[in-house]
Amino acid sequence: MLQMTVDRLRKVKFVDDIFIVTRSDLSDKIAETIEGIPKENIIVEPSGKNTAPCIGLSALRLEMLKQDSVMGVFPADHLIVGHQKFQKALKTANQLVLKKQSIATIGIKPTYPSTAYGYIQYTKDEVAGQVDTFHLKTFAEKPHISLAKRFIKSGDFLWNSGIFFWRVNVLLDLMKVHLPDLYKQLIKMKPIIKKNQDISNLWESITPESIDYGLMEKVGSDAYVIKADFEWNDLGSWNALHDILAKNNGGNVVRGEGMVLNGKDNFIHSQDHFTAVVGLENVVIVHTDDATLVVHKDQVEEVKSMVDLVAESNREDLL
Repeated sequence: MLQMTVDRLRKVKFVDDIFIVTRSDLSDKIAETIEGIPKENIIVEPSGKNTAPCIGLSALRLEMLKQDSVMGVFPADHLIVGHQKFQKALKTANQLVLKKQSIATIGIKPTYPSTAYGYIQYTKDEVAGQVDTFHLKTFAEKPHISLAKRFIKSGDFLWNSGIFFWRVNVLLDLMKVHLPDLYKQLIKMKPIIKKNQDISNLWESITPESIDYGLMEKVGSDAYVIKADFEWNDLGSWNALHDILAKNNGGNVVRGEGMVLNGKDNFIHSQDHFTAVVGLENVVIVHTDDATLVVHKDQVEEVKSMVDLVAESNREDLL
């Protein structure tokens, strides 16, 4: 998926350079296997701190190269079909942030009430002179099914693609106002990065924060949403994988060895181990060498809580 993301961006005419942000334990592997990215374009974060610190660190690096460069943020695990529509949305966002001292995100026109994605609510009226461009109202976490249906019915919600555009100097100025603690730590890192030294001590003092809630919501109507309709799927969840993979007559997806009797809309991932499912619906079953996960599709997001519980139970060997 990472190589697909890189290749997709290399085809966008106005993209000058591509950087990858990753953990230290993955950087060497990425440098060896991903084509089209020089090693100096791999930005290493010492540990995961959610999206705001990760994006802030990247902006700091880019600002050191060119202060007013436009930065786009693209998750690496997304399936996107329809390059012309994708490039059109990116071009609109790029032109917008070049013209205005603000930030923009791309929202995807929803095709059904998904519980696997976050949502963006936007204002009713288009921005003057900008096709498919609106002011941001709010972000919404991944909803339960009844709320997702209300979002779709309202007509003013889009799927949150996690794609953002801004000038790096504008972003850092906004972080100074809305994320001052993070901004202070980033500024302290600047001379250390210039000397190519380790930033781990400063990094570990940073509080994790998402860019959606740490910055975008606080900027509010001064941020823009570009409504796009290219085919998009966030493959960061089992539900999303179920949506795109080939299914049998009962809507079941079986990857590896398994069989379903009197059940429908299940997802089974079971390599080198036969998994039999009888009489279940809307269940995700993932079998690996050392553990088995069984979860209802409506509760997939709670897997994060289970991971925390496993860690608290001193079973780090399973993580």
